[in-house]
Amino acid sequence: MSHHTTSVDMMRHSVVLARAEHWVMHSRGGRRYRIITAQPTGPAPPSGYPVIYLLDGNSVFHTMVETLRLQCHRPDKTGILPAVVVGIGYETDGQYASDRFYDYTPYPNTKFRNKLDGDSVPEQGGAAEFLQFIEEELKPQIEGEFNIDRHRQTIFGHSLGGLFTLYAMFSKPQAFSCYIAGSPSIHWNSECLRELEQRYADQVKEKPYPVRLLLGAGELERPHVTGNCIRASELAERLALLSEYGMHAEFKEFEGEGHLSVLPVLISRALRFALHPVQEGDDHHGEHWH
Repeated sequence: MSHHTTSVDMMRHSVVLARAEHWVMHSRGGRRYRIITAQPTGPAPPSGYPVIYLLDGNSVFHTMVETLRLQCHRPDKTGILPAVVVGIGYETDGQYASDRFYDYTPYPNTKFRNKLDGDSVPEQGGAAEFLQFIEEELKPQIEGEFNIDRHRQTIFGHSLGGLFTLYAMFSKPQAFSCYIAGSPSIHWNSECLRELEQRYADQVKEKPYPVRLLLGAGELERPHVTGNCIRASELAERLALLSEYGMHAEFKEFEGEGHLSVLPVLISRALRFALHPVQEGDDHHGEHWH
């Protein structure tokens, strides 16, 4: 009885995400970020590519890019245009870095304790500095390397990143045209966030400005002690009252999903929300608000 063996090439190769690259960027404030980018194939449209700035880039960049690439080939069917994705991460092999506590929080939370050792409190309260880095340092570099449509810029953040997304919208609504806040940590300093919200509401009534906001959370987050799922729902209801001043706010609760499992379905929904093809008569540039 003869035995046939199959010849197998045992050379192993790393899997590389096509048309993607990363580099380390030093901010003026002395902080270091791993910037990860992915661009579509083919020439950009006349107005340039839409762009998504993605927080916690180490953890969700590949999920975002693959979800986008899977669906953007037929925008007429999927409702999703090709876009440049810019992940903002850190120099770590892990999915998250403690630096995010500083970058994503507008104000310190004096009650926070590290879950692992119960004592150490990461530095907090650097959201203004981080937003300035994005606006004045990162965006010019990205716009110098890619053909970007500045009228179609999205920021996506989850958890503490969702908190920063809300902070950015309240503080500088013109920074992005679309804001995606997943399971936002509204509890972090809810009183201060309400003050920012009120200031934003007062300003937008004086000078209307078109902004789109998608808030999302998992159904299984609803009973959590922070109450962030309910807080996010209530926030969307309050902001919806500002629709005549340019605010479009939606809240989506995803059935059967928890704080982390919500990410893939939220990303898919966010892409349709942010990258829908412009129909004739749409005014995504917001000229009539100026």
